[in-house]
Amino acid sequence: MAEEELQMEEGGKGKMMIIIIVAVVLIGGGAAAYFLLGGSDDPVMEGGTEVSQAADGEGQPTANKGTALYIAMPRPFVFNVPGQGRDRLAQIKVQLMVRGTDNEELAKMHIPIIEGTLLRVFSGANAEDLVTEAGKVSLRDQSVREVQKVLKETVDNDVVEQVLFTGFVMQ
Repeated sequence: MAEEELQMEEGGKGKMMIIIIVAVVLIGGGAAAYFLLGGSDDPVMEGGTEVSQAADGEGQPTANKGTALYIAMPRPFVFNVPGQGRDRLAQIKVQLMVRGTDNEELAKMHIPIIEGTLLRVFSGANAEDLVTEAGKVSLRDQSVREVQKVLKETVDNDVVEQVLFTGFVMQ
């Protein structure tokens, strides 16, 4: 009987030792993967060339455009969309992507003109186009062009890089 208890204790110690070894290997492997695959502060390399150091016409590196910042429009756009069978109601939630804090401040200051431009573009769409993915992409691209055009006339700068649809409902 004493021998059976001794064997059970030794078997338990062996299992515990295996668990500890597995845990050490997993932690060590995770740490090695973190250090080997972790990002660095160096510019991203594509095909052996630095992306951020692309030269312009004069041989000078291009200026950093700034970090991407997202500005949520204060309220969703709700509008009627004409269709062949019947008119539909659409609601689109929008965020603007800008680069740098200067453009962020300009975009926030000109939210009313951006809202008016987006509402004009959205209300010009039709229901048959908006039910397809291509129609939504086309509407988004047209929105970017129109917002950039209006802001270029107003502040002499494109300001907005992208118009992102974060919510899209059509009934």
